[in-house]
Amino acid sequence: MRHLYRCPLRWADLDLLGHVNNVTYVDYMQEARVDMFRTHAPDSRADDLAEGVVVVRHEVTYVSSLTFSFEPVAIECWVTEIRAASFTMGYEIFAEDAAGERTVFLRARTVLTPYVFATERPRRLHAGEKESLTRLLEPDEPVRPPSPVEVVEVPGGTYPVHVRFSDVDIYGHVNNVKYFEYFQEARIQLMVSQAGELGEGYHLVVAQTDVDYRRPILFRPEPYDCRTWVSRIGRTSVVFESVVRDGDDVLARARVVGVCIDNATGRPAPVPDAYRELTPGC
Repeated sequence: MRHLYRCPLRWADLDLLGHVNNVTYVDYMQEARVDMFRTHAPDSRADDLAEGVVVVRHEVTYVSSLTFSFEPVAIECWVTEIRAASFTMGYEIFAEDAAGERTVFLRARTVLTPYVFATERPRRLHAGEKESLTRLLEPDEPVRPPSPVEVVEVPGGTYPVHVRFSDVDIYGHVNNVKYFEYFQEARIQLMVSQAGELGEGYHLVVAQTDVDYRRPILFRPEPYDCRTWVSRIGRTSVVFESVVRDGDDVLARARVVGVCIDNATGRPAPVPDAYRELTPGC
């Protein structure tokens, strides 16, 4: 069984191109996830999943652009795997016309673990929670994050992450959605400093974002250290790697695949040679 949630759109969700920003989709996923937990909780303890979980990993695939509408966008979410102390959810964000034809904007998976915020430790799922999650289970291939890559130092790749008070949730942790904002800011700084973005006539569209959450980021006056670099350039794609660190401790990692788009045609285009030449190691 899949849970259906209808999420209203806001003008503030749009980017400069008039599309819903890639970061905002993750906020939609969070709203749908909380609504699912609260709707399907069999008892008061199972309702803990609505507020007492942390995200371990996001895998987000952007399928097509979503523009503003006064009609809410539809989100289906379900469970793909249940383990002793974690579970994985699937999502599909879409619109459906009168004939039942579906336009998919995003597909994603999220690994979550129940968490005791008083002790700052994960816990095992209890029987009521497993029963609730099992009713939403559609088994799929498990999520297995790849091995971490070594940090590469490049000019323009250092970005100080200043945590705003509004970034923090009621438990004192930076909300999982905000990490996407930090990685986006760091990626844009790198592109501008290295190659003036992609050059005139082109722009980059995010096609895939994978984020691993290792340790919570907390509110403090001192910035955290974010490092970003390009690990690969394909024919039409650019792969960015990022880490957020506190000293030598890695708090989060991200891998973002961007596709080069020709402004005139709106279609994928070869990455300009000028950008390849200005990108070390690629």
